[in-house]
Amino acid sequence: MNVIAKQICSSALALFYGAWFEPLAQAYAFNMIVPDVRQPAAVSGGSACPVKARQLTSAGSIAIQWSTALNPNPVTIVTQNQTTSGRLTEIEQVIAQSMAVWAAVSGTTLVPGTFAPLARTAAQNACGSDGLNTICFDQADMAFTPGVVAFTRVIETDRIGLQVGSSAVATQLGQILDADIYFNPSDSRTTYATPQALAATPTAYDLESVLTHELGHLLGFSHSAIWSAMMFPFAPAPGTISGTRPTPLQPDAPLGDDDRTGLRVLYPDPADTVHQGSITGKIIPANPLALPASPSGVTGIFGSHVVAVDAASGAAVAATLGGWSCSAPGPAQFDGTYEIEGLAVGRSYTVYAEPLNGAVDPSRFTNAIVPLCRNTVSDAGWPPLQGCVVPTVDLSFTARTRPGP
Repeated sequence: MNVIAKQICSSALALFYGAWFEPLAQAYAFNMIVPDVRQPAAVSGGSACPVKARQLTSAGSIAIQWSTALNPNPVTIVTQNQTTSGRLTEIEQVIAQSMAVWAAVSGTTLVPGTFAPLARTAAQNACGSDGLNTICFDQADMAFTPGVVAFTRVIETDRIGLQVGSSAVATQLGQILDADIYFNPSDSRTTYATPQALAATPTAYDLESVLTHELGHLLGFSHSAIWSAMMFPFAPAPGTISGTRPTPLQPDAPLGDDDRTGLRVLYPDPADTVHQGSITGKIIPANPLALPASPSGVTGIFGSHVVAVDAASGAAVAATLGGWSCSAPGPAQFDGTYEIEGLAVGRSYTVYAEPLNGAVDPSRFTNAIVPLCRNTVSDAGWPPLQGCVVPTVDLSFTARTRPGP
């Protein structure tokens, strides 16, 4: 929902029951926001094209604190060390390691020095719209509906100069000003274990896996429909982990290739000359009459899951939600366009498209889909020429490739 000039997004990690400007639909699924063009161009950029949400990445710019208030009844976080100070140290090590995983991806401006030293707070209800990135383990919230293991609430800006709390002031569009991670604090059936304690607690969720996923949301990711990605929206089964544990030789080991490629797109390093490849195209219907009758202006398939597979290894290295493009002054055009960026050059890729009608459905991508448009219905006084309506995600297509010229 929009609150004055900021957007609050929540991304939840659930149980798996049974299993600027002229942007294109960009890999990968990121939290998106449309700048407030009702404001002067100096603060809005003058374009209603969606922008990606992201943190600043100067040295020490991402500060994270965590609440040491832990629920004693029921105990929701299991540690190997049972002393009071030992428990906190063990949990803090997991938080630091999960942060380090994302900072270890090559070819990005997100490096270990981007994170400020991890801080503690004794406040139980420390998460809120205060301009501080906080992790809370014992704070109740209405978002904890059945099946939600953890979620991240993000406040991002649609104008330069917006302030949240006492110190978080936006210097760029889409800047994340506050991101809080909540762990379910009161469901006796939902417990988490540190890596040291997981083997002895097979009914607990791996704290490191869940936290690494939620930190992806804190950095600006929505979900991924690639099952091997850390940003896949379902938690690994109790007693198991996502990917493999980080090691000195592979500190970003838990991440999937889709996560790494997405991070390079979200926080590109100008010095990276390897991951400069991109694939662009359109997903269009063979019969245009098959497109939805409303809203008008839909000329391509919207919401298709487009995947690039490395032809040599067979690995899915990147994926995006296709279906739109945008040229200043906007708004988004739903023409079936997609672009997969951040690909390693000198390699061959196979591309396929599929509908989101499997285990991962459109509801898992609301932060990437719904915020692509604003109009006079959702925002009073919005300029009609820069307004649009997001169409329904197309779930009923089959795809074939048409040879190029």
